[in-house]
Amino acid sequence: MWLLTAVWAVALIWSGWAPYDQATWWMEVAPALIALPILWATRRRFPLTTLALTLIGLHGLVLMLGGAYTYARVPAGFAVQDWLGLARNPYDRFGHLMQGFVPAIVFRELLLRLSPLGRGTLLTVLVLACCLAVSAGYELVEFGAAMALGQDADEFLGTQGDPWDTQWDMLMCVVGAAAALLFLSRPHDRQLARLS
Repeated sequence: MWLLTAVWAVALIWSGWAPYDQATWWMEVAPALIALPILWATRRRFPLTTLALTLIGLHGLVLMLGGAYTYARVPAGFAVQDWLGLARNPYDRFGHLMQGFVPAIVFRELLLRLSPLGRGTLLTVLVLACCLAVSAGYELVEFGAAMALGQDADEFLGTQGDPWDTQWDMLMCVVGAAAALLFLSRPHDRQLARLS
């Protein structure tokens, strides 16, 4: 927790020093600012696995980088766009992939530790559904921002002219969640066994 806090503090200072759009920065980094006190408050009675904490830490950094530039303007995204010949900066897609990849392990951990649910198909379906619910909820937040702010919400939305941005965002989330379950379930199980 101390390492995560220190890294996030440095990243927050860097990303918030002179962000492209101050209001967008606040909206993008808000999940990390909400998560950190919760992680500290629960660290003793409900410590998370190292894998879950590491993924949460990485996701926070993704949010902070996106907040600094706005997702449509992240320089690394432009490099990937040029390299792959894409029509848009793909950093937003990567952010939504992480929006599924990281919560999948967190939801998996919560369900396995706090419910009678065991490993298997039902766990997988519930984790994917929870991740999709988070993604849909975030898209509703974007919708609310668009309704409240009008054109001023364009930096936060980051649609880059794509009328299917919302659907792509949710698809990337589910793909990220499925990838996390596919590739990280076994190492996650080993860490969970050491916790108990």
